[in-house]
Amino acid sequence: MKKIKISGMSCNHCVMAVTKALKGIEGIQDVSVDLKAGEATFEETKSVDPEVIKQKISEAGFDVVG
Repeated sequence: MKKIKISGMSCNHCVMAVTKALKGIEGIQDVSVDLKAGEATFEETKSVDPEVIKQKISEAGFDVVG
């Protein structure tokens, strides 16, 4: 399981947007986004460039902070 910290989430709509962004990346599955903790966890079925993940999260309106 990989874990990333995400800033800017404030509601369940935010959680759904981040979940959709991550699920849209080829090689990522089992996405779980925790609003309270401000983080997302996921499994990689193949190696995914961290910059791709940051870009998709950014396009959804949020920032990867760790």
